[in-house]
Amino acid sequence: MDDSFDEDCDYLFKAVLIGDSAVGKSNLLSRFSKNEFRLDSKPTIGVEFAYRNIRVGDKLIKAQIWDTAGQERFRAITSSYYRGALGALLVYDITRQKTFENVKKWLKELREFGNPEMVVVLVGNKSDLGQSSREVNEEDGKGLAEKEGLCFMETSALENLNVEEAFLNMVTKIHEITIQKNLQAKLLVANDQYQTPTSLKSKQIIHIDSDHEVSATKHTGYCCST
Repeated sequence: MDDSFDEDCDYLFKAVLIGDSAVGKSNLLSRFSKNEFRLDSKPTIGVEFAYRNIRVGDKLIKAQIWDTAGQERFRAITSSYYRGALGALLVYDITRQKTFENVKKWLKELREFGNPEMVVVLVGNKSDLGQSSREVNEEDGKGLAEKEGLCFMETSALENLNVEEAFLNMVTKIHEITIQKNLQAKLLVANDQYQTPTSLKSKQIIHIDSDHEVSATKHTGYCCST
């Protein structure tokens, strides 16, 4: 890990937090970026974002995490919010069944406006509240994640349980995909040197901006190890 912002980063990855209002998105972000938690956290108005530098292998990655209000009246910012995002934490509250039911609505929005290769982690937050308050079983969260091709993890921003792991799984997977795309692009360039102009016309070229985002191509979902 490296929280210094003065070093040159190898990659800048944008990721977003989505989910219903009051599921704990802002506290997950503040716990991850500043190791802080506020019991009196107020609803997010519009968009806020924070940075965190992360070292993956020998690469330094700056994760830019965007947090938005879950209320419907702020959804006009949707398209710009998702633009360029390579990852998402889709958060629900394990003590409120409705927030889990709305996950499918958020997935629909994500797939309409987001990169089709986006790494998505389904997060059941507020696991500290215990079984007596729980309305969504962990098995239900896992089942939905498997069905939709998502990563899955239960977290507690209050107790700092699995918060780091959820974000790091997402960032690490984005990094793996980016490296794979870079390798594919290099192989295409190498192969093109031996192609005739006619054969080049039928070849798909993948364009990469390795410091910011990977061009979108259709791919199946990814699942992080938990």
